[in-house]
Amino acid sequence: MGELDKVLFQNSNGFSKVHCEPINQKENDDQKEDSWFEEELDADLKWSFALNRVLHRGTSEYQDIALLDTKRFGKVLVIDGKMQSAEVDEFIYHEYLIHPALLCHSNPKTVFIMGGGEGSAAREALRHKSIDKVVMCDIDKEVVDFCRKHLTANHEAFRNIKLNLVINDAKAELEERNGKFDIIVGDLADPVEGGPCYQLYTKSFYENILKPKLTDNGIFVTQAGPAGVFTHKEVFSSIYNTIKQVFKYVLAYTAHVPSFADIWGWVIASDQPLCIEAAKLDKKILERIDGELLYLNGASFVSSTILNKTITKTLKNETHVYTEDNARFIHGQGVAYRI
Repeated sequence: MGELDKVLFQNSNGFSKVHCEPINQKENDDQKEDSWFEEELDADLKWSFALNRVLHRGTSEYQDIALLDTKRFGKVLVIDGKMQSAEVDEFIYHEYLIHPALLCHSNPKTVFIMGGGEGSAAREALRHKSIDKVVMCDIDKEVVDFCRKHLTANHEAFRNIKLNLVINDAKAELEERNGKFDIIVGDLADPVEGGPCYQLYTKSFYENILKPKLTDNGIFVTQAGPAGVFTHKEVFSSIYNTIKQVFKYVLAYTAHVPSFADIWGWVIASDQPLCIEAAKLDKKILERIDGELLYLNGASFVSSTILNKTITKTLKNETHVYTEDNARFIHGQGVAYRI
């Protein structure tokens, strides 16, 4: 095997591990070996996939950024060594993040997206015919510029005149703004110790900053981390319980995202009842959304809110609430190699 040009993507603690081994190896000594990206999901569990090459990489003030060309998932965006989205299945995550909240609202006009630097959340929101304005607020200009340049699927969204792109801390931006929004979306990185996002999962933030910026019938939705049988206690149950302290109606839902190697969770909340009737949702999808959704329909969303016994019990009994001094953090880091 030839010399490897090592490209390390470390987490905030600087900890990284690497693994590179051949796949489809034949007896022929000249057979080329493939390199792998590896992400540590837990202390005794890793997730890896074969690479064609590293397309682009860079480092911003806040995080390491990479765009990988993988054999299984196509182009993959990696930030601080953690998978953020993959070309072949990002539609699952983003359809579930955006459309349920907008469909539950009677007539959404304005959307504020916290994070979402890759542009996919904005892309999905802009498909709704009623939308007048989408504000996408991401703290990291280099990530936004990187994604705008290299993620071709979102080029049209970045050029849409209804999109207002703001480079700022989402907390500060919401505090400074006078207007209110029909929908606020949390498309943030998972809570990671030392990372820039965990304070945007706290009760005080939801209660004192975010909720006052919603209209009277406004809806908040956020990604809430892994929600599998073995992973839902990391952050999912705490995020759900924290939001439940602030809003009257709170609903957790989950879906399998193959490139994440797990079930993923979201939480939607409002002070008004949330409509989750399958037939009504399907009717709204036909009337309100440009183009055809690839994954979400009324029945699939309703089913996604029906959680298994283990997770239902955890959510019912969860007592932890996110505060600035008492947070739970997700595990994991990763590293990539290229030939």
